[in-house]
Amino acid sequence: MDLEYSKFSDASKKGSWKTALLFAYQSLGVVYGDLSTSPLYVYKSTFAEDIQHSESNEEIFGVLSFVFWTLTLVPLFKYVFVVLRADDNGEGGTFALYSLICRHANVSLLPNRQVADEAVSTYKLEHPPEKRSSSRVKVYLEKHKVLHTALLILVLLGTCMVIGDGVLTPAISDAVIPITCFILVCLFALQHYGTHRVGFLFAPVVLTWLLCISALGLYNMIHWNPHVYKALSPYYMFKFLKKTKKGGWMSLGGILLCITGSEAMFADLGHFSYAAIQTAFTFLVYPALILAYMGQAAYLSQHHHTSYHISFYVSVPESARWPVLVIAILASVVGSQAIISGTFSIINQSQSLGCFPRVKVIHTSDKIHGQIYISEINWVLMILCITVTIGFRDTKHMGNASGLAVMTVMLVTTCLMSLVIILCWNKPPAVALSFLLFFGSIELLYFSASLTKFTEGAWLPILLALFLMTIMFVWHYATIKKYEFDLHNKVSLEWLLALGPSLGVARVPGIGLVFTDLTSGIPANFSRFVTNLPAYHRILVFVCVKSVPVPFVPPAERYLVGRVGPAAHRSYRCIVRYGYRDVHQDIDSFETELVARLADFIRYDWHRSQHTSPYAEDDASHSNESSSERRLAVIGTVTFSGTPGYGIEESVEPASVSIGFSTVESVTDVIEMQAVGAGAVERRVRFAIDDDDSESDGQTKMYVQLEEELRDLMTAQEAGTAFILGHTHVETKQGSSILKRLAINFGYNFLRRNCRGPDVALKVPPISLLEVGMVYVV
Repeated sequence: MDLEYSKFSDASKKGSWKTALLFAYQSLGVVYGDLSTSPLYVYKSTFAEDIQHSESNEEIFGVLSFVFWTLTLVPLFKYVFVVLRADDNGEGGTFALYSLICRHANVSLLPNRQVADEAVSTYKLEHPPEKRSSSRVKVYLEKHKVLHTALLILVLLGTCMVIGDGVLTPAISDAVIPITCFILVCLFALQHYGTHRVGFLFAPVVLTWLLCISALGLYNMIHWNPHVYKALSPYYMFKFLKKTKKGGWMSLGGILLCITGSEAMFADLGHFSYAAIQTAFTFLVYPALILAYMGQAAYLSQHHHTSYHISFYVSVPESARWPVLVIAILASVVGSQAIISGTFSIINQSQSLGCFPRVKVIHTSDKIHGQIYISEINWVLMILCITVTIGFRDTKHMGNASGLAVMTVMLVTTCLMSLVIILCWNKPPAVALSFLLFFGSIELLYFSASLTKFTEGAWLPILLALFLMTIMFVWHYATIKKYEFDLHNKVSLEWLLALGPSLGVARVPGIGLVFTDLTSGIPANFSRFVTNLPAYHRILVFVCVKSVPVPFVPPAERYLVGRVGPAAHRSYRCIVRYGYRDVHQDIDSFETELVARLADFIRYDWHRSQHTSPYAEDDASHSNESSSERRLAVIGTVTFSGTPGYGIEESVEPASVSIGFSTVESVTDVIEMQAVGAGAVERRVRFAIDDDDSESDGQTKMYVQLEEELRDLMTAQEAGTAFILGHTHVETKQGSSILKRLAINFGYNFLRRNCRGPDVALKVPPISLLEVGMVYVV
């Protein structure tokens, strides 16, 4: 699907205040559900056992001061004013920061990178390459390969903790266990309909909840203690710690729950805009939360007999308790929905980076990008949530577990953000170090308090994270090893060109799509296929579906197409590029579009061969152009007809070139790339269609050959398409370490056998599938 790019194309529309206010309203239901419901359990968790509410009110005022400054420093200052500015083409989250870092420093572990990827219009850099200085931090990171792996592990840790929070947040409720389990079953059963079908209810619910807790806060302050605002002074924090000592430090594990859901502001940035999220939090969510906490503190400062059953509802007037309870439950469901949807997005992004087994991703909306559903993940999450609800039985333990997950994610974001400040924003290292020390010290303080609750629930996110990280890292490690095996065992182009009737190899009607991770060369699975079945299709296409470190690739820049051998051989290479937020096309639209792109490439290539050869010494005649397997062209949404006019621009800085598609019916920019290597040159060719000159003399022979090749393509499409995929088994070499054997022979092969295969992930119809058995020894 290409819905993601539609949002990017309309980014300029987000600049008006009217649009920003509309997005701000909509963001309430998606982004702030979890954060806005934190007043339900912060005071209850804080006063659970480590500290007691006394007549002096030093404890309650100290907790209020901690809550105020934590909300002010972390969500407001750190996220709203700093982190949200580190967007990746409007997208946010841990993967967005990792993508930014990988584009500005050579630290990516994605194997099949190309220079052509840097010409994608969404592959924008903060500063042009020639203006960027190579800082010592960048040089050090690029030099030490172990740091590349450490960076990936750090990113995976953050994403796994977000998924862990997705297990815990829906289970945190003040309702009794049977009611909570019933709500959870209903919530997860509705996921396949997509959030857009029930999303119109979300924003009004959260808005009503925020207005409700604001009104309750004002009422309690006016009625019980109008001077509670004095407790906002940092003096009460030091006074609190001085009196409570170790107990006060341990109680920070409950206080930190006031910022659960803050990461959603950054993770869901791609759904809205910076201005919308900033406006909603600064002018509505933040004041409402402060009023709610101040109101609870004002009530508790005059009611010390409630110290053994402190909860949100004791400060609610008796006449309003039941309506408030209903609104609170609805708001909790909304917060849970945001976390569940975020988990689906994270799994999809992990899969695109080769860090998660293949799962079936369903796009649930034709209009709203990023709304996806993954059935396997949905039901696993439901089972885990119900298990946690029944197993823990009280919100205190679940709050402890959620707190540790939240602080881990925030620490990961702080570390990655420090690298972004240096590598992407080109700020002095002192600025990044100040950011790291200031916010890192605050988060480490809360993190250390959370670890003290290890035996009281905090072990759960650690266990979940270790389990998920093991799966992700094993899958990624095996994927890299498989790619290296393919790279070292690919066969030469000469071998393919030598195949023919003299060797007993026949060409059969139809299109053969050979899927491979390689961006050049002939994959070993195809040579094995021809060895066992001495025939292959009249139209042969080597297809590489790869990920680029950008959130999405514009549809017009998705396909890189080139020839494999001379035109008469009818063999092509097609590289299909997706971003980490893109949802892959279904197989029917993919097959149709691929054939259309091949047809466009054929027209372009014949025009190029006729018109560029007088101007370029390296352009041999079209008939003997066997070396053209290395040359690829970006084929977008353009129809070639008639004789093209053209101009050639040479550029030695591919990353600095932007691609414009001003009128896709008549003009397109085609980027022609050499293979990656030193001195690679990018050629930019602009074709303008002119029907008046289409029948000029001297072109008859070219048009006959062009029509013949197009006719062969259409005839092959009518004959049918076969999808040739590798059915792999991976095993380790003799003498490998025990850890490697466990990871590959048992871990990876178990996941491969029990997760969806590439044919299911691509939705290939069984009647069109040809699987080639391959044993990878890594």
